[in-house]
Amino acid sequence: MCLTTPGRIVSIETPSPDARIADVDFGVGVRRVNLVFTPEARVGDYVIAQAGFSTRILPEEEAREALAYARQLSTLREPGAALASDEGSP
Repeated sequence: MCLTTPGRIVSIETPSPDARIADVDFGVGVRRVNLVFTPEARVGDYVIAQAGFSTRILPEEEAREALAYARQLSTLREPGAALASDEGSP
């Protein structure tokens, strides 16, 4: 299973008439994403990307909700896994 989080387009380059490449901020870093499947994407839009290609543009409200869920998930831990602060505890 593949999980992805929305990213916000911060810039777009058009190296050729039929190629658009975006810098997309995913909150943990900016990645280059090909916009061939979402040619209507603009700077400021939130997109879902897989394998280096933008596959969907998300409404901002939906993107912010997904990002909030992702932040919640990042605070969870595997059952029985020790946190650094748990080490040495009985």
